[in-house]
Amino acid sequence: MHLDDLYFADDLALLSQTQQEMQEKTTSVAPISLNIHKGKRKILRYNTQCINPVTIDGKYLEDVKTFTYLGSIIDEHDGFDADVKARIGKARAVYLQLKNIWNSKQLSTNTKVRNFNTNVKTVILYRSETGKTTKDIIQKIQVFINSCLRKILQIRWPDSISNNVLWERTNQIPAEGEIRKKRWKWIGHTLRKAPNCVTRQALTWNPQGQRKREIPKNALRREVEKDMRRMNKNWMEL
Repeated sequence: MHLDDLYFADDLALLSQTQQEMQEKTTSVAPISLNIHKGKRKILRYNTQCINPVTIDGKYLEDVKTFTYLGSIIDEHDGFDADVKARIGKARAVYLQLKNIWNSKQLSTNTKVRNFNTNVKTVILYRSETGKTTKDIIQKIQVFINSCLRKILQIRWPDSISNNVLWERTNQIPAEGEIRKKRWKWIGHTLRKAPNCVTRQALTWNPQGQRKREIPKNALRREVEKDMRRMNKNWMEL
């Protein structure tokens, strides 16, 4: 399988192996009356030494180290860290906007926790089912969630409770388990699609090119295979 482009409504991301191929793609949109907003046209180079510019109407496209696609941050390091950092910031902003709910004397703890799960937790866990989950990332997510829950329960220094008691009182499971549940729900949905579906093919797709010699990336496929070993399963059994 060769993945050329990513489309969602009017959001378009062109993928190319070479600068020449990218130039041809950007030039080819004009004949079909596809006008890309000049301020939104960016180039992100990944694992390449080529610095030749890409132009549209004689103007150079801006080279960037990161861009946002469908609400998620894509960077030149093929990482999830920047996206998680941004999501924590967005989730914190939502949490602060709802401070009247957390401080309310009329609302029960269960109602507050349901509001937290619906309005805050969904923000920080968005697309986590398809991202890498290192121990550092999991810890950052869990620390934020625990901090919010302790404030909802009005547990402040010098008072303290263990994380296990906190999760029991708020009917929560650890962030790692929640992400794993989301991942397998998504995988089940994907594997039920037709064999020729791009989404299903992408699950086991090995892109062209070679990585630099370094510690292997903790990619989605490795995450899934690690879970399968834990459950004593293989791809054929899914």
